Amino acid sequence: MHDYLRNGLRERGFLPAEDPDTRLTLGDKYEILDNIGHDLPSLLLEPEFRSYLRGQTLPEWPHPNIPPVLLPQARLYYLRLGFIASGYINQIGQPVTHSLPANIARPLCKITELLGRPPILSYDGYALFNWKRFDPTRGIELGNIDTLQNFVHLYDEHWFILVHVEIEAHAARIIDAILTLEEDNSFADQEAVDNCLEQISSAMDNILQVLRRIPDKMSDELYFSRFRPYIGQFRDVTYESMGQTVNFRGETGAQSSVMPTLVEFMKIPHQPNRLISHLNDMRHYMPREHVIWLDAVRELPDVRPVASRERFNQVLEQMAEFREVHYHWAIKYIARRCNDPQGTGGTPYLKWLKYLIDETRQHQVRG
Repeated sequence: MHDYLRNGLRERGFLPAEDPDTRLTLGDKYEILDNIGHDLPSLLLEPEFRSYLRGQTLPEWPHPNIPPVLLPQARLYYLRLGFIASGYINQIGQPVTHSLPANIARPLCKITELLGRPPILSYDGYALFNWKRFDPTRGIELGNIDTLQNFVHLYDEHWFILVHVEIEAHAARIIDAILTLEEDNSFADQEAVDNCLEQISSAMDNILQVLRRIPDKMSDELYFSRFRPYIGQFRDVTYESMGQTVNFRGETGAQSSVMPTLVEFMKIPHQPNRLISHLNDMRHYMPREHVIWLDAVRELPDVRPVASRERFNQVLEQMAEFREVHYHWAIKYIARRCNDPQGTGGTPYLKWLKYLIDETRQHQVRG
């Protein structure tokens, strides 16, 4: 695997290697994006929001590429524009619109092309790049982190995002365990494989603890009605001046690389169907380096024939439990409130989550 993958993913997992930038420092004309971002939850309450935005001059990315030193700025720039675009298209209480103005579409398309991803706010902008620490000497954990950008004036949305951020922080130990096994070339050594699986299991314990905290500070009614609509998919949206009408998946946790990493590492043989096609499509919305990582993990040797049954099955059971908790929250926060529940990525997620749970447990080693 490439050294930059080892170095970048080992410490922070899929979070940025350094804490995200909190404001744009590309020049005075870029302050408008920080200002709109700060005011966005209030602006979205106004019927004139769309006409106001159409009248603004939003600056384009100032370089033909992304110099490495400016990657944190590029991510924040994309985050601001992604929130603005999704707020514009999905504004609650206003008529449906299928047109994104050129002053938003052009800069958004340019930066996302450089980042190698579709021009819509996805999980990376909504969660991976969207946090700061109160105390930089403490961990990336609930109580010490907050969001940089929101759609609404509700802490419930902060909490929803920040739960995902802490989960991603714990996932760094999963990556470290896999990299250690790969670097030592110990795939034929049961003790080394079991140590790897034990470290993965320990991280999954923490991830499950955090995921179960979703209801602590997030109302199901407020989630469904007040901020979930803003992360919905774009259907037949024309990007003005760009000559394209698009359909893009909305922001969803399925665009995280944590569970796909475990699926690839554990070699779970999910049967080809629309679900797997959908999950593969989610990779188009991930940062490029994360897709490279997933491809590399897919090529690693299978640990199932070497691992002890107890260690191997324990990780599979934790993966199934993760999906079961997700399934439970999907019912609580979405399915009970609509007749045709779909995920923000436009998927029949309840049926598909059940398939994933069953196939994960079916991969366990039988005694």
